[in-house]
Amino acid sequence: MNKKPTGAARLRAWRSATARRLGCRAERRAERLLRRNGLRLLCRNYARRGGEIDLVMLHGETLVFVEVRYRGPNAWSTPLASVDAAKQRRIATAAALYARDHPAHRFRAMRFDIVCAIKRHCRTHCEWIPNAFEAKDS
Repeated sequence: MNKKPTGAARLRAWRSATARRLGCRAERRAERLLRRNGLRLLCRNYARRGGEIDLVMLHGETLVFVEVRYRGPNAWSTPLASVDAAKQRRIATAAALYARDHPAHRFRAMRFDIVCAIKRHCRTHCEWIPNAFEAKDS
């Protein structure tokens, strides 16, 4: 018997789809910002078991791993605060896997940037933070 989802389940599904759509929109906006600043896109949404990277870009000879964080106007925390030590470790793990999977980039210098996207007054404002954190050896 096929049951229809309840009101609460439909609301969760709607919120999840909306969050995905807003996240994709923020990633596209961040990509445009970075391209205007001279970075070249290599890969979008690189995901491995150890972690996920929103954008992998090349800035000169430097491999740049970009985390895009979106927050709405009523968010409790800033996008930058949401990239905690655990998230940084997952990004660094995924970056190491990317370098392993792409031998042409294996010996390039690496940098970790964050683009904070915040919705304000019906517009999304993006702030690019180059070299936002360093990968820690653990």
